[in-house]
Amino acid sequence: MAATARRRSARREQDEAANAGTELFLELARMVAALAETRSLRSFTLPYPGYAQRALDHTVMRCLGIGRRPPRSLPELWEWCRDIGADDELFGVPASLVTPGATLVDRIGQMPTRTCLELASHGAAGGVAAQARSLLDDLEARCGSAERYARCRHFLASHPVVQQEDRRTRGWSKEVWARVKELYRPLPEALCVDGLFLPCPVCGLPALPCGRIVSDPVRPAAGEAIWCEGEDCVRPDRFEPIREPGLALILPRSLRTFLVLPHPVEEAALSELDRTGIEYEAAAGRLGAYHLRGTGSGTREMHVYDRLQPGLLAAHLTDTAPHSDRTFVVVPERLADRDGYRAHFTDALPALLRERLVLTTPDNLVHRLTASAAGGDPDSTADRGGPEPKRSEDEDDA
Repeated sequence: MAATARRRSARREQDEAANAGTELFLELARMVAALAETRSLRSFTLPYPGYAQRALDHTVMRCLGIGRRPPRSLPELWEWCRDIGADDELFGVPASLVTPGATLVDRIGQMPTRTCLELASHGAAGGVAAQARSLLDDLEARCGSAERYARCRHFLASHPVVQQEDRRTRGWSKEVWARVKELYRPLPEALCVDGLFLPCPVCGLPALPCGRIVSDPVRPAAGEAIWCEGEDCVRPDRFEPIREPGLALILPRSLRTFLVLPHPVEEAALSELDRTGIEYEAAAGRLGAYHLRGTGSGTREMHVYDRLQPGLLAAHLTDTAPHSDRTFVVVPERLADRDGYRAHFTDALPALLRERLVLTTPDNLVHRLTASAAGGDPDSTADRGGPEPKRSEDEDDA
């Protein structure tokens, strides 16, 4: 009995140590996200912000507890966040939550990774994603009508960066701009290189060359490493640099990540619903969430995401547990088709939610809805981690 008690005690200590590492990784994610928004990343000087000092202190204590040399300063801790992955013994984050090897700071861009921001949004407080929701809730209240809010939200999602010349283009709405302009801020120096700002031609978000040195701001050299904030775009062969960044404005990172990035997926999903005559209504207080009507008995919702980490997405949906009978979780096809993404998402869900939450893509959303309305199993392939069935030509012609 004494031996059994010792084994249980040892397991308890191991679990506590593992949880401590995960909690530290989450704290560092919040620290990195906050530092990136509030100050230059190149000049961390004493005294450090309180939250950064606490994160450094906790990292030092963790290192001492596992016999590892601790970081000596905040700049060194920032380097650790760039170089040390989630599965390192310092953190030991379970693979069910975060992909092994994932880091908090991008090695090329020296900016918070999308994984960092998704981690910083993990938990009841909602972190960075909650900041985006709060900004949009305030905007909705200022708009006073659903139609005005929809126009303003669409403008934000399609204009992460606004230049002076944009205001002279055809279709520019002074009414919309008057409502949204306070959400924009000056372009930070940390996002510029050689006095230029390089928006990614694919997603429109900031891009930076390795070492912040670019051979040609229009056509970077072949093989030149380029960081894109979206992290998932095909490497651009050509840029259209903003040559007067002091006259440009940019949305905060929270809106760029949790509104701008999912926007193409949301537009594609809504287009599919329009194509087949399925009615929908935006759900108040939630990003990319819609109530669906005319889809059979029971309640149906659609939630749109562009999240790199399926385990964190599953955790978020578990914490916010939609009340509908079935919720269709729409993600980009490029993510859904990644090896293990579907299975990882499904495995991370509690058993009671696995039949209620259906992971799908815009192209297959209607197929899933139809199968659900007919009483079939709309999630039969997601559990196996295989690809979804593509729409047939007959369905396209319908």
